[in-house]
Amino acid sequence: QVQLVESGGGLVQAGGSLRLSCQASGRTFSSSVMGWFRQAPGKEREFVAGISRGGGFTTYADSVKGRFTISRDNARSTMYLQMIGLKPEDMAVYYCAAGQPGPATIFTTTGYNYWGQGTQVTVSS
Repeated sequence: QVQLVESGGGLVQAGGSLRLSCQASGRTFSSSVMGWFRQAPGKEREFVAGISRGGGFTTYADSVKGRFTISRDNARSTMYLQMIGLKPEDMAVYYCAAGQPGPATIFTTTGYNYWGQGTQVTVSS
């Protein structure tokens, strides 16, 4: 069992930066693939970034490549999402997720078993 709590969301102007954190409880964090997803009003939840158990492999949605960086600290059971160059279209509730997705399902919500409650990111233009 993994419990996830996101933090770090807020209001930022376009072009600004935020760092989201996802604190995990339970002993399985280091053995879990982790991901960030986001959901804007009226839209489906979409993949943002994923990271392997040891942190050596990362993958990103095309829309955030070069602007967002996912990382993890297994000693602290924490995952991060550094976001720079924020755009109004990045505005959404951001969720962290943990699970055992395969190469095809790392990009999908069905690949993850555990979810946080979400943190709101608002970008003003």
